[in-house]
This record gives sequence, C-alpha cells and structure tokens, in this order.
Amino acid sequence: MTAVFTPSLFDAVPDDTGRVAADALPTGPADVSWAALHRTELDERSWVDVVPGWMPGADVWFHELAVEVAWNQRRRRMFTQEIVEPRLTCGWALDEAPSPAEHLAAALVDRYREPFDRVSANFYRDGADSVAWHGDRVRFVHPRPVVAIVSLGAPRRFGLRALAGGDTRWLTLCGGDLLVMGGRCQHEWQHTVPKEPGAGPRISVTFRHGDRGPAGARTERARDVPAWALR
Repeated sequence: MTAVFTPSLFDAVPDDTGRVAADALPTGPADVSWAALHRTELDERSWVDVVPGWMPGADVWFHELAVEVAWNQRRRRMFTQEIVEPRLTCGWALDEAPSPAEHLAAALVDRYREPFDRVSANFYRDGADSVAWHGDRVRFVHPRPVVAIVSLGAPRRFGLRALAGGDTRWLTLCGGDLLVMGGRCQHEWQHTVPKEPGAGPRISVTFRHGDRGPAGARTERARDVPAWALR
C-alpha cells in the first residue's frame, strides 16, 4: 500500500508573516514542537515524517550559518570528467557543530531513539544550485537509517522516488520545517533538490547516525566502510 501525501504538506505556500520566532534559537530539546508532525508511509518498508515550523529561530540560524561557516565547494570525478558540485557544503561531528545543533539532535534522539552524532549542511545559494537523485551513504553501515533534515531560508522543492519505479513525490520545505526519512528509505528510495529558477538561498542541515542500534547502545562501526561513507 502506498500512501498519498496530503496537500497541506506538499507544495505548501510559505507564510509571509513568519511561522517561527526569528529572535531566539532553541536552548534545549523542549523548544521544538512535534505538534504538526505528519507521517507518510511511502510503502511497507519506508516512511517520511514532515513537521512544518519545527524549529524556532530558523531565520536567525540561517543567517549565522551563511555568514560564519567555512563553506566548501567539492569536486567529484564522474567517468573521465571532474565536476564541481552545484552547492556549498560543510560537515561536523555533533560536538563541533554550530549551536543549536546539539539541542536539535537531542530532540531528535528523544523522538527517534537513534544516536545522531554527525551534522552536515548544504548551502543552495540560488535556484541554480541543486543536488541530484541519490540515497544517503549512511545506508552502507545501517539497514534502516534515520536521516533528519532541517530546512532554513527560502522554500525549495524536495523530491522522492522509488528505485522500483512509480510516480515521483514532491513537497515544498520552508524555513524551520523538519523532514525525517526512515525505514528502508535510503536503500529503496532516492531524493533530490532540483534546480528551481528564481529560488532564494536555502541551507539544509542534516543529522545522521553512523552506528547501528538504539540511542545509548555502544556499537562497533563497520570497519570496512570508509569515513566518507558516514558523512
């Protein structure tokens, strides 16, 4: 059975008045709200949670990250060519990530019971920046990883498609929204942020866990997996 996304979450119109407070960042897990959470079962094995307006002070954090982070633009080799990724990136261990990342991670751990310990960010400077269809590489070390994305800045479309085929699912993420992918989503589905002419700057902050097992469990990371696979 494949559920259909509700119109209220997909292609949503951003709130011009600002859905979240722009004058204060979270100081603890209790500062975020799960009241608007909506789960969609993509299929029998994969699911997506969307929480509009999850993070207060999202605009403040967007501006801090945009200005203060030492952003990189990575190069990748594809076949015989070297390409420049059409976005800026950065990544941290959780205890080195910019505040309030640790508070947000604590809230995610409380809800999803996974040891989120890595944070990365993509900076889409305008609508020409994008990320192609992919599944996150944490799938190499976890059979059912949970990946959480906090969207900051301008609204952008986010797509999901099953590797087995079928219709592409689209939603629009606005500043402060949270999207969480779980189950077999990274193994059996792909996601993308496509180019979008006229779109404003956006930062996505992603929380991942590299170890297997529930939060609090001491587990051994797969030794044959390179470090880049955990980012």
